[in-house]
Amino acid sequence: MSTSTGAPATRRQIAHQVATRAIGWLHTNRSRGSLPPESREVLADPDGFYKPLGELALAASLVLREGMASSGEQQSARDLLDFAWGQLASGDLLYERQMRFPMMTDPLEMYTHFARVGYRHDRLHGLVRHLGSMASHRGAEMIPNRRMAVANAARVAGIERQADWTSLIEATWLGHTPEPWMIDWMTAYCMTHTVFHATDWGAEPHGLPPRIRDYLIDWLPVWMDAWAEIEEWDLLAELIIVDACLPQPRCEAEYWERLAAAQHADGLVPRDGQPIDEDPDQAFLDNRHTSIVAIVAGTLALSRLGDTIDV
Repeated sequence: MSTSTGAPATRRQIAHQVATRAIGWLHTNRSRGSLPPESREVLADPDGFYKPLGELALAASLVLREGMASSGEQQSARDLLDFAWGQLASGDLLYERQMRFPMMTDPLEMYTHFARVGYRHDRLHGLVRHLGSMASHRGAEMIPNRRMAVANAARVAGIERQADWTSLIEATWLGHTPEPWMIDWMTAYCMTHTVFHATDWGAEPHGLPPRIRDYLIDWLPVWMDAWAEIEEWDLLAELIIVDACLPQPRCEAEYWERLAAAQHADGLVPRDGQPIDEDPDQAFLDNRHTSIVAIVAGTLALSRLGDTIDV
């Protein structure tokens, strides 16, 4: 990939292009992610309904937090946040789910993406603060990186909870700095989220112990090679985010070039190398997550690569 002058594009230029196009695609198609009329009746099964709105809010909130996008892109990010917040009835749906299912943690995790940039729901805020003080929540059964997600959500939303981050990290797969060749698809996603939560999506790049940072510096390129080779673009983009969360990002331009080459002209970033469904609604549902991840990757790269030498 080259610029209009014919010179090779830098990582920051490619990252900006990928993020900008992905924001545009999601902004144009955001109504395809509207909640169905029966959404209040299916609060027990959020994954196919309002969880994607939280992921959209995450990406948009990071665009605003980092402040690296153009004014137009920042307005698009604000539009996406307003859309998601409106779909959630200005937080009332999250509050209702938390009231009906008090052991669930995803209302707080989703709320924090809005709270990061100034949205607030006072009743939900008070409820999750109260629930977090209960022994039931402190002893809730969950896998280690999920426990980190809750701790980071409380940290970002300003909910007072004590967290032993060293113990939280050491309980994860990554915290054991294990045999790197034993990683599989699901473990890779768990590993990426350990990094995301420990560093609050790159805001705290020193949130990981040095031994884990060194481990990632050694093995991230190997994992990127593996998943780029089989065209798992969603996971590649998540690994690029992991790199951007480290104190000194090292992601080579070739990974950005491959992700940019996979991106469609309209901004859609495919989840893998399989053909895109011809139905636009299905295409949106299938590839929304990868496009969201691409926005996060591009946003953090623009911010974190500012003080590094491009290759």
